[in-house]
Amino acid sequence: MTFARRELGQGDLDMLMTAHERLVDGRAGGRRLALKFMDLRGRDLRGRNLADAEFSGCTLEGANFAGAELSRAVFFCCDLKGADFSDANLTRADLRGACLRGATLHRADLSKADFREGVIAIPHASKGLAQVRHESRRGVADGASFSGARLDGADLDGFSAFKADFTDCGMTGTVLTGANLKEADLSGAIMNGADVGGANLSGARLVGAVLIGVDMERARTERTDMTGTVREPSAAAMARAADLLERALDGNAWAESGGVLGAPAVFDGEDLRPLAGRLKGLKLPAMSARGACMVGLDLAGAALQGANLEGADLRGTTLRGADMRGARLGGALLNQSDLRGADLSPLPLGAGRALATDLRKASLRYARLDGAVLTGAQTDGTDFSGTDRDLLDAVA
Repeated sequence: MTFARRELGQGDLDMLMTAHERLVDGRAGGRRLALKFMDLRGRDLRGRNLADAEFSGCTLEGANFAGAELSRAVFFCCDLKGADFSDANLTRADLRGACLRGATLHRADLSKADFREGVIAIPHASKGLAQVRHESRRGVADGASFSGARLDGADLDGFSAFKADFTDCGMTGTVLTGANLKEADLSGAIMNGADVGGANLSGARLVGAVLIGVDMERARTERTDMTGTVREPSAAAMARAADLLERALDGNAWAESGGVLGAPAVFDGEDLRPLAGRLKGLKLPAMSARGACMVGLDLAGAALQGANLEGADLRGTTLRGADMRGARLGGALLNQSDLRGADLSPLPLGAGRALATDLRKASLRYARLDGAVLTGAQTDGTDFSGTDRDLLDAVA
């Protein structure tokens, strides 16, 4: 005999969510949302602030959580098949034993979320909690779409994501030990330091994935497509670190002296990753780094006016608050980069002239553009997939 979950209507759920939001905001009449073994199929929870809420054992099939605040929320052993978590914040959420088969998690923040196996006590169909049975449930997300999601530091040990879509995901430090990722698509995923020991990646696509610090020898990789993956800097690139740093310092001196000392830095075709942590705060206007590898570098607040970065790989790079007026970024890869507050407007040249920032045919898939200034930028053929649509309207 199957345990029957009590159905909770949308109206009653709305009242409970409002009370929870009062609690989160510190207002009178607040009460934590704590639901267990309830039937909430198809319910609308879009945009609600449900941080720390509990849904253990609930059926939420087809529920809509788009844009909801769900940090530290508990979805222990929940049925979340076909649920929509697009743009939701699920940092540190408890998803142990949850079923996310066919769910949509586009751009969701799942950093440090827990997807491991869960053991749940199921009440007896007629005797209720007086007699329970314990059931182990493996986390499942077969066929789910995580495209553009952030899974940094998440624990997917033993998780099953057969044929799931992880394209352009941030997966730095993600635990994938023993996970079933057979035929999954991880193209363009940034997986620095991910643990794939014992993971099944047979038939998976990792085209263009960033695999720095990932020991692929410990995973099953039969028929795995790893075309164009980015691995650790070569020994030759590491040996050039001192020379590259000297060029960077010369470029900074040129900027600070008004062109009296040094010269604009030239890094065409170079791997600049050996300079990680050494470029932050430097002024490098007019720098030339065409086709350079700059994956994951921290250039927050950098002065890059008029820089030539055509065809450069800047995936996962932090450019928050950077001055990129007049920069040439045609064909560059900026997927999952942080451009919040960056200035990509035209660079004034005097006498009423200005140099427009060139983003033509660049890829900014799932880039963070909050507060970025894109007015006047050239964007013919630019791929803005997964970015804020309102920002695209401003560009147009």
